[in-house]
Amino acid sequence: MSNVRLFFSESLLLNLSSKLNKSQSHYLTKVMRIKVGESFSLFNQNGEWESKINSISKGIVEFNITKKLGEKENPKEIWLAFSPIKSNYFNFMIQKATELGVTKFIPIITDRTIIRKINSNRLEKIIIESSEQSNRLKIPILEKVIPLENFIKNNQKLNIIFGDLNTDNKNINIKKLNDNNPVCILIGPEGDFTEEERQKILELKNVQCLKINNNILRSETAAISMISIVNFNFLS
Repeated sequence: MSNVRLFFSESLLLNLSSKLNKSQSHYLTKVMRIKVGESFSLFNQNGEWESKINSISKGIVEFNITKKLGEKENPKEIWLAFSPIKSNYFNFMIQKATELGVTKFIPIITDRTIIRKINSNRLEKIIIESSEQSNRLKIPILEKVIPLENFIKNNQKLNIIFGDLNTDNKNINIKKLNDNNPVCILIGPEGDFTEEERQKILELKNVQCLKINNNILRSETAAISMISIVNFNFLS
């Protein structure tokens, strides 16, 4: 079987016969050069399955599920709340955050946010492609853009790891995290949060401030660094 993995949003089960969409069919046959009778894998949040190409008609692949390869994953819920940034850096951040295990993306608008709209279709495509590449089963959720005040209001019980330039704390206290709630990494905009916004964040019940470097980091660098730190603490 090839190492090609494709996300399939519909139900997957043994002996299922179905078709790929036009884009996936083109990728499988023209880019990866997989032929009739050869196998690849399909996945979604319920597991991963070995699939065989039965036929290719008018560029569309018809397949059959032949074997289950893995059960659904049960990862620790890690969310990333961030202020949108310029597209190239933004795409890179979303790609790497997906590879590192983020399960939900929450774009927030702050007083100093410069980019206030996002291309959801483009970002969702990046998320799916990154999940395919990094052997994930569960596709991260991309939320709609919301104001910071709504994020604070709606997430009072979240475990917040707040990237704060003004703190001296450089460690996460795992014992203070509520195991029943997700961990959400909160990254500021390019000009950082205002002091008023910072104080509102600090009023949250389960917030921990974290300083990851003495230097001022780009938003995407800060996000990737903090996700890596959170993962290290969970896996240690």
